[in-house]
Formats: sequence, structure tokens, C-alpha cells
Amino acid sequence: MSFQILKNPLRGKGLTHEVDMAKGNIETDVTSASTLYSKCPVSHVTPLKHFEQLSAEFGVGKLWLKLEETRMGLGSFKALGAAHAIAKLAATKTDVNDLQAMKSALAGETFICASAGNHGLSVAAGAVLFGAKAVVLLADTVPEAFAILLRNKGAEVIREGANYEESMAASKKLAAENGWNLLSDGSWTGYSAPARDVMEGYLIMAHEVADVMSQPPTHVFLQAGVGGLAAACAAGARVRWGQNVKIVVVEPEAAPALFESIRAGKSVDTVGPDSSMGRLDCKTPSHLALKYLAKEADYFVTLDDALVENTVELLATHRVSSSPSGAAGVSALHHLVDLTDLELGETSQVLCYISEGAV
Repeated sequence: MSFQILKNPLRGKGLTHEVDMAKGNIETDVTSASTLYSKCPVSHVTPLKHFEQLSAEFGVGKLWLKLEETRMGLGSFKALGAAHAIAKLAATKTDVNDLQAMKSALAGETFICASAGNHGLSVAAGAVLFGAKAVVLLADTVPEAFAILLRNKGAEVIREGANYEESMAASKKLAAENGWNLLSDGSWTGYSAPARDVMEGYLIMAHEVADVMSQPPTHVFLQAGVGGLAAACAAGARVRWGQNVKIVVVEPEAAPALFESIRAGKSVDTVGPDSSMGRLDCKTPSHLALKYLAKEADYFVTLDDALVENTVELLATHRVSSSPSGAAGVSALHHLVDLTDLELGETSQVLCYISEGAV
């Protein structure tokens, strides 16, 4: 079992090299996203729970878990992202208060994405709400269970590529060839606005947390794939609680895209084997997320699969259902709580996100 931890040398400054990076910044104001979300018939606030026994086992004052398994019936936080981006586009076509008109606002449009599962579900669900079609590309490593779920949501599923990166390249090609809307939760040179809109939806869960916590946490642990969740929740934490909260970003050892980019001071692609943290197994960072986290995150951590799988087993004994992807942030707390750098102890108030249920 192994891990790495990096104290962010760019904290407060940001990247030293932004040439060839995506233009723009992430959205930090939740107002627009909240307004659209309130009009969704399945919108609801997911639970934030204090786990007293886990707090004691980890040696911290309080551990709060934001539980995203029930989000909009799609099983993960991703439901907030692509569906919000699609709704935002639909709102430019017609009156958002005319529900009948909204149902066909995007008729004739097709949205395409590459996905490790949950992002595709959000694209599929969002497309059908507004009369559009969804095409989702899955790599060979994505379980067939996700393909079945996607088809049940009305998406066309295409198996393409040995890994997420190859699926992503294929989705770009198909979008260009067919005039479809590419909707990724990552951003790169020449592509940023759709990913910004996806991350804007993720702000909702961060503000739900802040609305009910009686005092700010001392630490927030955030798992990252391309970095959308981590950037949005870090933004929510900074807007609501300021600069004193320690933000720790956690990635798979096999996919340390943010970790290595921070170390290099610029966006870098990484390589590695497949990780059991499949939804976090992204070898290239989102540029918008990277730029924000370079300035605002305090620490970057990588964990191997065995450590996270151990945490998933522990959580199950406390009746918390999570995949390895959903539990990576908790796992960093679980296994690194004794590191003096993180200044964790009996007075610490820790927030983690269980970003998806068991898969």
C-alpha cells in the first residue's frame, strides 16, 4: 500500500505556465445553477451526516459525509453537471417558466460525451428532458452495467477505445463529423465553456453543505478525476468559509494528473495502469479545474487502489455505500490522519463527499 502527498507550492499564486491552456475560469457563483435546479421536478437536497463512530476511529473531532448516492435518481453527484449544462442551453432557447416549451427546446440536437459511467448518465438524463438525443462513448474498461443504465435512460451507447482517453478522442471526432454538441466535464485548449457549465452545476452540492453546517470545517477532502468536483467544491468552500479551511485533493496513484501538473507548474498528461477508482481514472487534467486548484488547494494526494478499497470495506460496516471512486477523499483521511503536515486531530472538523454509491 502506498501514497504520496504534496504541499501545494502554488497556493495563492496559481500556475506558473498557462500558455496553451484553456481560456477562462470556473464559475464560483451558484445563483444561476440553483435557479435552474429549483425548477427540476426531481431536485432535492442530498444528506449531510455526522458519523460519530468513524470520527472516533479516525481520531478527529467530527467527520461529516455528504452522501450523493440518491442525487436525482442517478446515483452520483454527476447528475448535477451535464444535466445543468444542457438545461442552461435550453434556457437560452425558450422561457424557463414554460415547462411544455422547455421539453422540446433542444429538439433535433444531439449531445455526445465520453464517460466512465456517471457523466454519461447525466448527459442522457439531461438530453431527454429537453427533447435532445444523447450518444455516450464507453471504453472497454467501463462495466457493462453502466451501458445498460445508459440505454435505459435513452442514450445510444458506443464502445470505443481501450481507455477513457481513447474514448474522449473518438467523441471529439464524432462530434466534429456530425455537428453534435460535445459535452465533456474536462476542459482543454479551445474547449472550456461547456465544461465550465458542468462544474457550475456541481457548485450546488457545496452550497447545500454550507447551508446546513453550523460551523466551517477545518479540512475538506475532495477526490478528483479531471478535477471538476474538486474545483467546484473547493470554490464553494472558499466562497462560504474563506481561506482558513485546508483543502486536500485526492487522486488515484495510477492517474495523478493534477498532482503531477502541480509539481510541474503546468498541465501535464500522465500514464499508468487501470485503477479500480474507475471514475477518477483520468490521465489528463481539466484546464479550468487545474488553474483554480493550483491557486486554492492546500495539498494534493495520490493513493493506491488497495488503500481505497480498504476504506470502502470500512465504510460498509458503518452502512455507507460507496465505490472506490466515491470514497477516495475519505480514504485519504482514513490513512493519512496521523501525518503532521495535515494538522488533523481531536479538534478537527472534517468534510468529505461520498460522490457515488457502490457500483
